[in-house]
Amino acid sequence: MHPILEKINYVIQLYNDYVGGYLILMLLVPAGIYFTLRFKFLQITHFRHALKLVAGKYSNKHDTGDVSHFKALTTALSGTVGTGNIVGVSLAIYIGGPGAIFWLWVTGFFGMMIKMVECTLAQIYRKVNADGTISGGPMYYIEIGLKDRLGKFAKPLALIFAGAAALCTLGTGNMAQANSISGVLLSSYNVPVLITGIILAALVLLIIVGGLKRIANVTSTLVPFMAALYFAAAIIVIMVHWRDIPGAFGLIVRSAFNGTAATGGFVGSTFIMTLVWGVRRGLFSNEAGQGSAPMAHAAAKTEHPMREGIVSSLEPFVDTIVICTLTALVVVITGAWSSGVKGVGMTVLGFEEGMGRIGLAFAAKHVVTLGLLLFAFSTIISWSYYGSRAIQYLIGDKAIKPYYLVFALFSFLGAIWGLEIVWNFVDMVITFMSIPNLIAILLLSPVMAKEVKRYREHLKATEGRK
Repeated sequence: MHPILEKINYVIQLYNDYVGGYLILMLLVPAGIYFTLRFKFLQITHFRHALKLVAGKYSNKHDTGDVSHFKALTTALSGTVGTGNIVGVSLAIYIGGPGAIFWLWVTGFFGMMIKMVECTLAQIYRKVNADGTISGGPMYYIEIGLKDRLGKFAKPLALIFAGAAALCTLGTGNMAQANSISGVLLSSYNVPVLITGIILAALVLLIIVGGLKRIANVTSTLVPFMAALYFAAAIIVIMVHWRDIPGAFGLIVRSAFNGTAATGGFVGSTFIMTLVWGVRRGLFSNEAGQGSAPMAHAAAKTEHPMREGIVSSLEPFVDTIVICTLTALVVVITGAWSSGVKGVGMTVLGFEEGMGRIGLAFAAKHVVTLGLLLFAFSTIISWSYYGSRAIQYLIGDKAIKPYYLVFALFSFLGAIWGLEIVWNFVDMVITFMSIPNLIAILLLSPVMAKEVKRYREHLKATEGRK
């Protein structure tokens, strides 16, 4: 690494270790607990209702918006289901031990409620543009929703969020994904990172200039396919080790509170490190509280803001409770977690060991590589939309096309830069985006309470639900 980059990386890491990580810990989980208790576990009681909404049971051709519930969900899911599910889980276990997965589950469960709140608010305060398209997200509910409470400070806070979001789109949803793509292609097929960076930047630019509808069409095809492929391969590995499943869950739960010690080159962990890394990777994976998904869900077609909020609660469930758990079980159940290998290599080892027992070890590398490529690429193109909304809010429509060029450039940079500085940068910018958003949704909880009450009354009147 270049000496200047080393110094930048050192400063970023200091912030992450002693400031950012603890700020997120103090805001994210308590906010999730607060909303879960205040709204009586809506993420559980309305889970079936969310599935019906995604299936299109309540769709209406007269609803205002750009995309359906399903396409809004798959667009947002493609932004969350990415390298965090493969590389992020392995990194969390490498640094925080198996117990980090327990705290990742906690973050995912309460994240379902946080996601519901922020996406409902995005629907309430969304804006219809001159060309008929929809813009929405935290910058709008901060500026409009908090105007009475914060006065002249509402707009600056909204601008801070939008600026952080624009910066975060270059890191979280772009560089980290591009870095994982180039890394896995280099290790699996010896493809030079420079070649990967050039091809990736060109493909990204080709798709994102088509706007949300093209992005939604691509992601609604990619997401179900990539999820099914990865799910099937992980289930094979887990079933080969079915006798070890209870022990793996036991290790995860025990390690969550005692910080499992190092083995086989494992970095080592204390309880607080286990907790922080579980929450940190949980946030990176499902993005609950980060404020990114509300930008996609604001564009969904619906007459009831709460409906889209309920749909959005499925994201942390699918992303964290299901897919991240599959990766974690593969890594823990096969013993790959104690190998000392860092990043995607740990995941590949787990799949190779498990699939090798049925003579398919040769396929493991290809499954992980293809899964990571699809996960990461769909995340990149989805985050380009989030960035375009933030840039539009900050500067206007004229800045969107230049932003796309910058976004493609950062895809290239992410592909060729080192792993450590990319991930440290990602963790830093996530906090810049999440902290103002979490403060905003807590201040807007009375607005959410009114919408919850209104929608419950609507359901009671139309379906007899209590």
